[in-house]
Amino acid sequence: MRKIFVFFGNREFIVFILIGIFNTISGSVFSVIYSYNLNVNIAFVLGYITSLMIAYLLNSKFNFKKKLSVQRFIKFGISYVPNFIIQNMFVLIFYNHLGWEKVVVYFLAALIGVPVTFICLKIFAFKNKGRS
Repeated sequence: MRKIFVFFGNREFIVFILIGIFNTISGSVFSVIYSYNLNVNIAFVLGYITSLMIAYLLNSKFNFKKKLSVQRFIKFGISYVPNFIIQNMFVLIFYNHLGWEKVVVYFLAALIGVPVTFICLKIFAFKNKGRS
């Protein structure tokens, strides 16, 4: 239990959560904006991609303090794949099949993958091999 607290109870996770809150709002806002002219599922994907780019910039600069690089951005994107699958399934089930309001679904879907994404980012995309 102590290892879990140490892993999630540190500055990086708190900053990740704060960036995630901002990112959840921006991704949801972009998804809603895109949905005015596009299918809801396509709008969700585009909103997700837009917020992913913002999240990479913010996490690189303010959280993990790493230089921007194409290789790290690719790893960052791969780290978000499990989160994307979780969120997209949420949208498919709760919006498409159960008819929940799309704004509510976007926000709730964004909250599901936070711990999974943090683990992937910390271990894969921003692991410390040395200073960079």
